[in-house]
Amino acid sequence: MSSETTALAPRRDVALSYVLWFGGFFLLCGLHRFYMGRWVSGLLWLTTFGLCGIGQLIDLLVLPRMIEDANRGAGW
Repeated sequence: MSSETTALAPRRDVALSYVLWFGGFFLLCGLHRFYMGRWVSGLLWLTTFGLCGIGQLIDLLVLPRMIEDANRGAGW
C-alpha cells in the first residue's frame, strides 16, 4: 500500500470506538467493529450479542490494538 493511499484512509479514534463498544450494553454489539471496517465480524457480533458477551469483553481489552491495526491498514 502506498503512502498516498494510507494518507487518504480515514483515521479511527480509540475514544469513539469505546463509545461504540459501549453500545453492547444496549444490545447493539459490534458497532465498534463496523466502525473499523470489519463488516463480517460486526454482523457476527450483532447477531450473537457479542458472542454471548465473551467476545465483547475480549474486545474491551484489545480495542486499542484493533484501532492501531485498522489505521495501519492491517487486519487480523
